[in-house]
Amino acid sequence: MASSDQYGSTDPQDDPFGSPALPKSPTSPTSPTSSDPNKSPTAASAAAAARLHRPIMQSMPDTRQQSFDEIYGPPENFLEIEVRNPRTHGIGRHMYTDYEILCRTNIPAFKLRQSSVRRRYSDFEYFRDILERESARVTIPPLPGKVFTNRFSDDVIEGRRSGLEKFLKIVVGHPLLQTGSKVLAAFVQDPSWDRNAW
Repeated sequence: MASSDQYGSTDPQDDPFGSPALPKSPTSPTSPTSSDPNKSPTAASAAAAARLHRPIMQSMPDTRQQSFDEIYGPPENFLEIEVRNPRTHGIGRHMYTDYEILCRTNIPAFKLRQSSVRRRYSDFEYFRDILERESARVTIPPLPGKVFTNRFSDDVIEGRRSGLEKFLKIVVGHPLLQTGSKVLAAFVQDPSWDRNAW
């Protein structure tokens, strides 16, 4: 008969049916019943999750030190040029179309933060010629070509407006022309600009 140390107690009082007791398993050091909370499966999972998330939290940029104006304010230097609102004047052979040039900027080369002037196509031609004389190191882009038929139709006027705006954005945005040209800011911002004075 096996000893009680191997199978546990066989006292009939412990087992009223007289069946032998099952062997008792020794307590494991890593058993969930351990009193150390750091060694439990729940604590281990939480620690692993914390290690996974820690690098992400550390890599996130801290924007709390930036002010509202720094985040959402206008850029340090900005320049916006728009050619718009074409108008046709005169009758017969004296008809011509001029365009509004709207400029918004905070670049020191321009005296006004916002300005609006009107120029006709021939003014752009003079302006481009002056730029070429002033700035030999800069290649001045071409103007949209001349039109000899239906030049006052809506399609022709819109095509010319778009071409003049593209030309002006390239020229006005060039850093060498901003600092080296005398005619640039005057053409874009001065309502009394006179092409014959250049």
